[in-house]
Amino acid sequence: MSGFVSLVGAGPGDPGLLTLAGRERLAGAEVVVYDRLVNPALLGHAPAIAERVFAGKSLEGKVLTQDEINALLVEKAQAGKRVVRLKGGDPFVFGRGGEEALALAKAGVPFEVVPGVTSAVAAPAYAGVPVTHRGLASSFAVVTAHEDDEKEAASVDWRRLARSVDTVVVLMGSAGLASVAKALIKGGRSKETPCVSVEWGTMPEQRSVSAPLGRIAEAVRFGGLGSPLVTVIGGVAALRDHIAWFENRPLFGRRVLVTRTRDQASALSERLRLEGAVPVEIPANELVPVASDNVLEAALRGLESRAYAWCLFASTNAVDLLFAHLERTGRDARAFAGCRLAALGSATAAALAVRGLRADVTASEFTAAGLLDSLPAQLRDARVLLPRSGASGPELAEGLRRRGATLDDLILYDLRPAAAADPEAVQLLRDGKIDVVTFASSSSVRSLARLLGDDFAHLKRAVVACIGPVTAATARELGLEVQVEPAVHTIPALVEALKAHYAEKKA
Repeated sequence: MSGFVSLVGAGPGDPGLLTLAGRERLAGAEVVVYDRLVNPALLGHAPAIAERVFAGKSLEGKVLTQDEINALLVEKAQAGKRVVRLKGGDPFVFGRGGEEALALAKAGVPFEVVPGVTSAVAAPAYAGVPVTHRGLASSFAVVTAHEDDEKEAASVDWRRLARSVDTVVVLMGSAGLASVAKALIKGGRSKETPCVSVEWGTMPEQRSVSAPLGRIAEAVRFGGLGSPLVTVIGGVAALRDHIAWFENRPLFGRRVLVTRTRDQASALSERLRLEGAVPVEIPANELVPVASDNVLEAALRGLESRAYAWCLFASTNAVDLLFAHLERTGRDARAFAGCRLAALGSATAAALAVRGLRADVTASEFTAAGLLDSLPAQLRDARVLLPRSGASGPELAEGLRRRGATLDDLILYDLRPAAAADPEAVQLLRDGKIDVVTFASSSSVRSLARLLGDDFAHLKRAVVACIGPVTAATARELGLEVQVEPAVHTIPALVEALKAHYAEKKA
C-alpha cells in the first residue's frame, strides 16, 4: 500500500505565514519530517499521535544526509503513511525540494508540492525593504552564498550578476558575505550601494543592519549577526530607514510570560505577538469542569421556567461552559429569555454578545464589588443564578445575599494549580531572559508561586503586569513589585498598558 508525501513550505519563521494548504496537510499528517529552521509552533497543527522526525542536526551532532532523508520519505510513504515533509521557506527555493521530489518520483511514490513564503522576499519585507520598487528596481535575483560542497567551482557568476539585475538577494551568506561583496564590486557594482542584512527574518528575534556594500560584511560582524541571514543589495535597501515596521513594534523582542490557563492563553499571546513580543507560556492553573450534568440540567430547567430574575456571569469561562452544555443538549440562547444578564467586565459581555445575548449591565471594574455596584441596591425576593469558579472568593455571593437575593450558586469549574512547568520556559526565567510577567487573576499568582517554588523569586527581575487591583495586591503580597496595572481590567487594556510602559521608558 502506497502512502502520499506533501512537500510543504513552512514559510520563513513567523507561524502566521504558513499557507492554508500547508496547515491542512499538517492536520492530516501521520508523519512529519521537519528541518531545523521550521518554527516548532507549526508542529502543533499536526495530530498529537503523528510521528515527528527531526531531519536537522541532533543534540549528538548527527545530521541526516539528503540521501537518508530521501530514503526516509520513500520508506514512510511505502508503509502507507500520509507524510508531510515540512521545509523552511519554500521547498523549491534553495530547499532541496527538487531533489526530494525526484527521489519520490523515481520510487513511484505519489507526492505534491505546497509552496511556501520564501525568506528571500519575506525577510526583507519584515525589515522594511521591498525587493522591487517602481523607479528603483524592476528586477531581482535570489542567490545562495553557500553552494554544494561537492561542486568543483561556484556556479554563481558574481561579476556578471553585479550589473544584470537591480536587486541582489543573498541567502545563507553570513560566512561568505565579504567575498560576495568583493566579487560584486569587482564586477562593477558601486561599493556605496545600499545593503541590509537580516538575521532570523520574520521572527521576534529578528535583527537587521544597514551599510554600503563595501562595509556590509563588517557591519554584520560588528552587530554579531549570524545564520540564518538574508542580505539585500540594491537601491531598495535605502528604503528601510523610511518603512521599517516590524522591528519598530512597541513590544518588539520582549519575552512575556503568560500565566493564563492553556485554553485562555492564546488570546493574550496573539495580542502580544501582534505588538512584536515573544509570548512564553507557563499556565499556572488548569481549568477543571466540576458541575455534573444533573446539576447543569437543574439550573437550565430553572432558566427555562423563568424562575430566575438575574443570571450573573463573572468570567468568560462560565459563559463557555454553560453554553457548551446548552449546545450538547440541543438548546440555545433562548434559555435566557426570562432573566436579566449581568457581566463582570467587557470580555465577559463580549462572550455573551457573540452568542446573541446583550448583557443588561456590565461591571466596568473587574471586581466583585464592581459587579455588585452595577446591580439594583435591593434584590429582595429575586432569585439569582451565579455560574462561577469554585476558586472565586465569597464576596459576590455574600453581597447578593445581603441585598436579599435568593442565590443558586452554580460551581461550574475549578482552577487547580498546574502539575508542571515547561522546563525550557523555566530556564529562560533562571537566565534572566523573561522581560515581563502577566497575571490575569489572583489564583494565577498564587499557583505560579507554588509551581515555581524558589524560581518564583526570579520574577523580581521582570516587569510585573497585573490585570486589576485584586491581582496586583496578591502579587505584592508575594513579594513582587507591580509596575503595570491598566485602568480598565481587560486583556486588551493590559497589553495597551504594557505598550505605554515601554513607550514612557523609551521617552
